[in-house]
Amino acid sequence: MLEKTTQINFLFDFYQPLLTPKQRDYMNLYYLEDHSLGEIAEQFDVSRQAVYDNIRRTEAMLLNYEEKLKLHEKFMERQQLLDELNKLIVEEEQDKAIQLIKRLKELD
Repeated sequence: MLEKTTQINFLFDFYQPLLTPKQRDYMNLYYLEDHSLGEIAEQFDVSRQAVYDNIRRTEAMLLNYEEKLKLHEKFMERQQLLDELNKLIVEEEQDKAIQLIKRLKELD
């Protein structure tokens, strides 16, 4: 469960501008502020089922966006390459650092 929550939180960070205001509100309250379905339903004067359905549809949308756009995947790959690059710079291995820089440029 924690792994799914973490994944959805990352995807929400990347793709929230593509969501409607209501989707953003529900996801923010549910995932970031840890509100229950009942609390969200009460706040928006809708049923718990409506909140649940909206959240599940939005989760599916986020996963679909990532499948197509891969923003999170590319971000994680960049972070890994930058970590390796930092290590090489500290160890003064410039040739390997230059190769990593070239790989970073290829990602864009």
